[in-house]
Amino acid sequence: MEICRTVDELKSLTEQVKREGKKIGLVPTMGALHNGHVSLFKRARAENDIFVASVFVNPVQFNNKEDFEKYPKSEKEDLLILERNGCDIVFVPTAEEVYNNETPEHWSFGKLEEVMEGKQRAGHFSGVANIVSRLFKWTQADRAYFGEKDYQQIAIIKDMVRQMQSSIEIVPCPIYREEDGLAASSRNKRLSPQARAVAPKIHEILTKSFQQKEFLSISQIKSFVENEFKKYKEFELEYFVLADGDTLQPVKTKEESSNIIGFIAVWLDGVRLIDIQKY
Repeated sequence: MEICRTVDELKSLTEQVKREGKKIGLVPTMGALHNGHVSLFKRARAENDIFVASVFVNPVQFNNKEDFEKYPKSEKEDLLILERNGCDIVFVPTAEEVYNNETPEHWSFGKLEEVMEGKQRAGHFSGVANIVSRLFKWTQADRAYFGEKDYQQIAIIKDMVRQMQSSIEIVPCPIYREEDGLAASSRNKRLSPQARAVAPKIHEILTKSFQQKEFLSISQIKSFVENEFKKYKEFELEYFVLADGDTLQPVKTKEESSNIIGFIAVWLDGVRLIDIQKY
């Protein structure tokens, strides 16, 4: 496995790969790798000649300085996990290397970013686009893999690809869940044992609402989820939105969309967790 810490090193390797006519699969990560990441790695490894990953905690996508500073970092362990999973090239840069003291670009995604994560985290998706667009250009990847827990992010990245007029294929991958149903996330490492024990209630409540979807209207599903979370003092529900899976715009009736997704963000033990449920 080649470890690159500069853009020039990365481009030199990937340009050689492209000259050889090989396909590149890219998995961008912020490190603190877990089994959810591994599921993406296995897919990228299986579907491409060369598997490239990045490990970079991107400062410009954090609108909360404390959240950025507390984001878990484990480079040594991350590199071992990548090597075990067949990574060919890993890019581990500094922020100075990525942005070269330049002002980050401003990306706009219209209504896609006016809801859920975009509404709650000003500038977040522009920050995501800054790093992902650079990685796409520097690696010349043919495919890039993202987990569906960040469903809104995938929609944003697809729109970014459209704006770039790029031919890269964006591959959404199913959420990897722990045995108790909690969606795998690097942030889970910050939970206390007591909080970790109650965290699976997020998926459990969403699943219950899905099981009752035939009998409940959109407003009733919303009320059901909100009321369920009120039963657990450990949680602070930030939002629960039922939206069209393509436009991401909230729906008021089931007839408005054949692809309704429930998007949720909750605070638990000072840690912000997100998840989705398809209805």
